[in-house]
Amino acid sequence: MLLVKEGHLSELGALFDRYQVPLYNFFLRLTMDKAVSEDLTQNLFYRVIRYRQSFEPKQGTFRSWVYRMARNVHFDHCKQEQRAPGRLTDPEEAEERLADGQTSYSEDQYQRLDEALGKLSHEQREILVLSRYQGLKYEEISRIKDISVAAIKVQVYRALKQLRVHYFKQ
Repeated sequence: MLLVKEGHLSELGALFDRYQVPLYNFFLRLTMDKAVSEDLTQNLFYRVIRYRQSFEPKQGTFRSWVYRMARNVHFDHCKQEQRAPGRLTDPEEAEERLADGQTSYSEDQYQRLDEALGKLSHEQREILVLSRYQGLKYEEISRIKDISVAAIKVQVYRALKQLRVHYFKQ
């Protein structure tokens, strides 16, 4: 990213190759819409180029910087759409919209999890997507959200607790 910051935009290709899929999945988990997620991912990388001068390695890693920017892109999208962020409108379509994964869980369990995730508030869903689906460490999430690590742990705990309630109610 330091080379991109200095004007070597061709170096962005390596960052794109590394982060495009995780960021697309981040948006997909929040929006439940493939086309919107593709657009948001493209908009994010446009912003990376546009705001490359704001990257400061002393303030954190590229990963935390780009996810903070991704949150802003998603927020702007929701504001533009004037609707609740990432609200799941048709739970039965969620299975088709989400990227395929290889695990030992049944399709029904995935659908129930997606439905339960869709019932969480935007903040709870976002914290779980960042910590569980994107695999970010609490320290990175605290830099992204600009709150303490202890607060992140509490938010994750509460979100998981609420997710369990929704999941087992089904």
